[in-house]
Amino acid sequence: MCHHDADLEEILNSVRKYNMRLNPTKCSFGVKAGKFLGFMLTNRGIEANPAKCQAIIDMRSPTSVKEVQQLTGIIGALARFISCSGEKAFHFFSTLRKSECFIWTQECEDAFRKLKEFISSPPILTRPTEGNPLFLYLAVSEHALSSVLVQEVEKEERPVYFVSRVFRGAESRYQKIEKLALAVVVTARRLRPYFQGHRIIVKTDYPIKYVLRKPDLAGRIVAWSVELSEFDITFIPRGPIKAQLLADFALELSAPSGELASQVWILSVDGASNLKGSGAGVVLEGPDGVLIEQSLRFEFRSRNNQVEYEALIAGMKLAIEMEVKELRAKRDSQLVTSQVAGKFQTKDPQLIKYLSKVKGLIAKFKFFELTYVPREQNARADLLSKLASTKKSGTNRTVIQETIPTPST
Repeated sequence: MCHHDADLEEILNSVRKYNMRLNPTKCSFGVKAGKFLGFMLTNRGIEANPAKCQAIIDMRSPTSVKEVQQLTGIIGALARFISCSGEKAFHFFSTLRKSECFIWTQECEDAFRKLKEFISSPPILTRPTEGNPLFLYLAVSEHALSSVLVQEVEKEERPVYFVSRVFRGAESRYQKIEKLALAVVVTARRLRPYFQGHRIIVKTDYPIKYVLRKPDLAGRIVAWSVELSEFDITFIPRGPIKAQLLADFALELSAPSGELASQVWILSVDGASNLKGSGAGVVLEGPDGVLIEQSLRFEFRSRNNQVEYEALIAGMKLAIEMEVKELRAKRDSQLVTSQVAGKFQTKDPQLIKYLSKVKGLIAKFKFFELTYVPREQNARADLLSKLASTKKSGTNRTVIQETIPTPST
């Protein structure tokens, strides 16, 4: 407001300079609230158009495709105010995609009722302040991705914009961590001016940062990483949410804060060495469907037992980088498993160094357990290790790949 008079003077000077005329019926000065681009601008913030909200509240359950189209049209106009709108409206869109006769199912009716309850008191969005960072929360489900951009005002997080979209085609079959990365990309595309003008802090307990910043990834993730590189984006743990509205958003589609770090992760590793080279396969499984696969190729000459230790160390480092606190590791090397457990004596000087390295990494976990499993129960890690030891880097594009130039000890 401190610059309002100066801005108004500048506009009116331009009008006089170019001899323009203004329609008095469309000019308002000194008002406390008004409609702009279909929204209500007030001293409290940006509010949804009450007429559109009332239209949904008064609407009867649709009985035809045309009425569903009218409903989805209004939802689209109010989407920035609706938390997880893609998930809320998924059943409505499903009725439009079916080629047979129109059917309004019980799932549609339940979703319609919940939508009316939400839209009866829509949230008030805040205007982003220049120079202040904006925080981004993410949520994904089987059907849709969602996000909310928020700003901290007087130690309270207030929503700036809700974004949501139903998955298209193969997107619904992505791993959850890929869906979350896609949610960041979709939000950045839709809210590009916000991303260009502010530092964006993504609050999530999922290892999106690690996946996006690996140098050798599946093709689509490489494209996403390049697209996001132009923005100032930081990833931090989600932590407690400071507003009930945002807490409801997070609980609607996501796991509770800290759940990933507090649960036990499963690490499967295997090493392979042959005449063509040596490598390792790492499979790290977390709660809620998180799965990261890594294929490592070693550029140094190594014996089989050395490769087995290198595979275990690489997997433990991956878990530490992703801030895993509790880890249960599985491998099919009886020797390494028994040496780490202290059941077998280690005499080889090189293996003694590796054993010391492993024990140093174990100390960084709150809980760690290494167990022996038969090779048939470690098939995926075994396959990745063989791919790494027999193929050139870059030929397998479905997993994260990395080349290790020197031994760990």
